Amino acid sequence: MQVSSYLKISVAVALATIALKTGAWWLTGSVGLLSDALESLVNLAGASFALAMVTLAAQPPDEEHPYGHHKAEYFASGFEGALIGLAAIVIVGAAVDRLLHPQPLQQLGIGLALSVLASVLNGALAWAMLRKARAVRSIALEGDARHLFTDVWTTAGVVAGLAGVHLTGWLWLDPLLAIGVAVNIGREALHLVRRSWDGLMDRALEPEVQQRIEATLDGFRHRQSVRFDHIVTRRAGQRRFVDLHMHMPAGWSLGRAAALRTSVEQALMSEVPGLRATIQLLPIGVETHFHDLVDTP
Repeated sequence: MQVSSYLKISVAVALATIALKTGAWWLTGSVGLLSDALESLVNLAGASFALAMVTLAAQPPDEEHPYGHHKAEYFASGFEGALIGLAAIVIVGAAVDRLLHPQPLQQLGIGLALSVLASVLNGALAWAMLRKARAVRSIALEGDARHLFTDVWTTAGVVAGLAGVHLTGWLWLDPLLAIGVAVNIGREALHLVRRSWDGLMDRALEPEVQQRIEATLDGFRHRQSVRFDHIVTRRAGQRRFVDLHMHMPAGWSLGRAAALRTSVEQALMSEVPGLRATIQLLPIGVETHFHDLVDTP
């Protein structure tokens, strides 16, 4: 199943959970359940925007974007993080008001049942989405999946807390739970925004992936009279890139050097799925100094 298909399902599930959780809040009057319903609204907005960005990221390169549109996924992650942060602020406002003006809760049994059903739907979808996200390295899908998992834990906390309200009669537990929900999803918001920022700033590949690249290059270093330097990596959505220089004996023919470069590129891309390797050929003894460039006014 394609990434976009998972996000379409996420939109549908978000609509269903909004209906269930809104019904739970309307029946009980619980501000904790209201916070849970607000987070589902964020799920809907986030999944819809992620679907749009994933669709854009899948577009082929064009004249204005010759390297493709892969970074569009990072906008989805950042947007969802911003929405979650906004929801956290709204939840805190509603919770503080309820602390100042306590109200009795009603029909908790039915309300909690509806909320649990919505949580089960979110949990099943989040598990499937996270597996797919890790398989295809989609930050947009991963962001949506992690948000859904946050929603599941939020609902679990709210349900447990409201059960405590029912047993003890302590009405202040309800808004206190809502504030706890806000803190939890606020933390997730910061995580998503940071991931988005890192991606837009051309963050290097994961250390374990860089080790696999080095191990592949070592195989050629030991068999050939070549060396590699200026190895630079970066991520752009589902794509991974590595740029490097390959130094070979000056007496080699261009054909021999090009053939070896092709072998290195193929070995790298076979070892690291989704990798695009760019290798510049240089004779041994010739160095480049692009890191020494000085900005001019």
